[in-house]
Amino acid sequence: MAVNFEDQTTLFNFVVKQGNGVKGLIDSGMSCVPKPFIQPLSERIATPNARTCEAAQPIDLSQLDGPHHKEVTKQIVKASETLGVFQVVNHGVSLELLELLKTSAHEFFAQPPEKKAIYLKEVSPSKLVKYGTSFVPEKEKAIEWKDYVSMLYTNDREALQHWPRPCRDVALEFLKSSMEMVKRVVEVLMENIGVRLEEGRMNGLMGTKMVNMNYYPTCPSPELTIGVGRHSDMGMLTVLLQDGIGGLYVKLDNGEWAEIPPLDGALVVNVGDTLQILSNGRYKSAEHRVRTTNMGSRVSIPIFTAPNPSEKIGPLPEVVKRDGVARYKELLFQDYMYNFFGQPHDGKKSLDFARAD
Repeated sequence: MAVNFEDQTTLFNFVVKQGNGVKGLIDSGMSCVPKPFIQPLSERIATPNARTCEAAQPIDLSQLDGPHHKEVTKQIVKASETLGVFQVVNHGVSLELLELLKTSAHEFFAQPPEKKAIYLKEVSPSKLVKYGTSFVPEKEKAIEWKDYVSMLYTNDREALQHWPRPCRDVALEFLKSSMEMVKRVVEVLMENIGVRLEEGRMNGLMGTKMVNMNYYPTCPSPELTIGVGRHSDMGMLTVLLQDGIGGLYVKLDNGEWAEIPPLDGALVVNVGDTLQILSNGRYKSAEHRVRTTNMGSRVSIPIFTAPNPSEKIGPLPEVVKRDGVARYKELLFQDYMYNFFGQPHDGKKSLDFARAD
């Protein structure tokens, strides 16, 4: 029986509650964007004259161990203090694995809806895996044009036991092969502000690790929709693999938006809110968003690194001593996380929760 997509409750249930996703809409023959997905004018992304940003020039991480160490360190620091995002090559993750990741993401989302819907939050057999559409669709003015699966890491055994079969092996390898690079970048940024984190503290600040696979189905009217709304990530660092279609935008200091073009073999690294808080605002979490496209279905695969829920976050003492003021208060990361996930994307507004009174 045909689904009546004119009824918004029926549409919402079909896409979100039943787990058909945005992909299910397209697969059903939908040729126009339904009203619940049409964004307010202020949130739409104009693409014809989109500029590219400095992150178009990748940083060669292999040079960190050679005579160009200082130069590479400066590049990482400058990007983290300004845009909050940069691209890296020679990052230690094999190029073959990057291609396998994109293939496995397409394989997961190509499954019949019932195979994916078993991972819906309300019914998922494991707290480690969640499948869904948009960020918080129940609270959003307009739903984001994105389906996703998120895989929380605890240990290898549980990942291999619970993560979805089509993508578990490559997702786990991606996570494990990226962590050395992530720790190295954090060490560079900490050293720049005169901080040396003990191993236990470093592990606590990056104790939550998650791999997401995002799927942005081809959209009949990209100018009406967004793949992901304006936001910054809540954690320490995010590592992102883009496919060749592109669509990632970062907000510049002047309020304009610039595209971070996909580069073959590169990974995008962006600063999260936690790192901005720890550095007392020295490093800037990247405000970013994603446009949709009618060129084909796009995938992206981010790794999120964030503190353990029980970890306290706040400006580091060494930095406060230098700055003479703490711009953020100390709080449990769990409280920051609950606030972050409790509201729709709205730029960097989530940081207000941590600002000093």
